[in-house]
Amino acid sequence: MKITLKLFANFRLGRFKIKEQEIPMSTTCGDMVAALTIPLAEIGIVLVNGRHAELSQTLQEGDILALFPLVGGG
Repeated sequence: MKITLKLFANFRLGRFKIKEQEIPMSTTCGDMVAALTIPLAEIGIVLVNGRHAELSQTLQEGDILALFPLVGGG
């Protein structure tokens, strides 16, 4: 099945901004994070189709997965 991945801020470095990707059925958001070799500790916000999602959420055909890093500063 096909999904769209969107990466933000420093997650784009050496990767991509937006990418369509074929994935197996029953793939979770966490599986995609692992495939991108993004450390879980760096994940700030996970959105699926514009709504907050857990890493355990299973992706469906046509979903848009957006990953945002933690934001620091003062």
